[in-house]
Amino acid sequence: MFSLQKYNTFGIDAHCKHFVEYDSVEALQALLPQVVSEGPWLHIGGGSNLLFTKDFAGTILHSQIRGIEEVQRDEITVWVRVGAGEVWDEWVAEAVKRGYFGLENLSLIPGEVGASAVQNIGAYGAEVGQFIERVETVEVATGQRCTFSRENCQYGYRSSVFKTALRGQHVVTHVVFRLSLQFVPQLSYRALAGEVARRGIDPASLSAEALRALIIEVRRSKLPDPSELGSAGSFFMNPVVSEAKCQSLLESYPEMPHFPAEGGVKVPAGWLIEQCGWKGRRVGHAGVYEKQALVLVNHGGATGAEVWAMAQQIQADVKAKFGIAICPEANIL
Repeated sequence: MFSLQKYNTFGIDAHCKHFVEYDSVEALQALLPQVVSEGPWLHIGGGSNLLFTKDFAGTILHSQIRGIEEVQRDEITVWVRVGAGEVWDEWVAEAVKRGYFGLENLSLIPGEVGASAVQNIGAYGAEVGQFIERVETVEVATGQRCTFSRENCQYGYRSSVFKTALRGQHVVTHVVFRLSLQFVPQLSYRALAGEVARRGIDPASLSAEALRALIIEVRRSKLPDPSELGSAGSFFMNPVVSEAKCQSLLESYPEMPHFPAEGGVKVPAGWLIEQCGWKGRRVGHAGVYEKQALVLVNHGGATGAEVWAMAQQIQADVKAKFGIAICPEANIL
């Protein structure tokens, strides 16, 4: 059995039967038939969005396909093909260094490039799907290379076709990003704009490097470093409720944060959890982060089952108090 403790940011000491890495599309195509025929299998990225509640009785695949290649440009746009095994934040840093702009608000998000395209990661008013031109994959059933346009990826809030209709049917090998050669700071996210104003920064003078540094500083002030305190970042997705439900809640909780969203009104899950008294609370070796109630943490030695039991109790408490179901953003295995 192979320990997965170093391959999930929660630091859960789960095990798998086999762990296989590959560094090219051809290697992936060669190994997939055997892996699939031998029983359960799972492809992971940086393990930043996983909670292992038990050992995995099969094979774990992990990409080492690297490379950052400019494939096209015009006067204002650049297209860049990036290997799925590239570390996400290292790619963002390289993009800023090369003068490829757009990804700054997604700085310091843990994980890898391939997983970013599956999860449609987002932060501070930006989602990666906005910047993806196409996604290259290998179809599991046939071993054939496939290409998905951004439209065919069906990006939604923390979702894509690879998490829904085509779940488990494709392995991402490369992502082609469409980025700008002209930097324009994205400050639509209220809290980020407020932070810029609080520091007396003139948005017109803000550079990409400065915005990235600011995002990293803000994230580090609110979220734990997984190398020091195990977590999967934001554990729950922010629920979207109807206008009527929102108005009903505001009558009882006029201070409730809420934001327009596709299909209704988005309510911060962290606020809901905090109102239920969970912020900073600890249950055994698991707990809720003291600075952000949306983050569940492993204080050391927690099992995945222990974390999941706590998460389910949080869900039940939020449902009982607000009548809202909150769903995990993390993948529960």
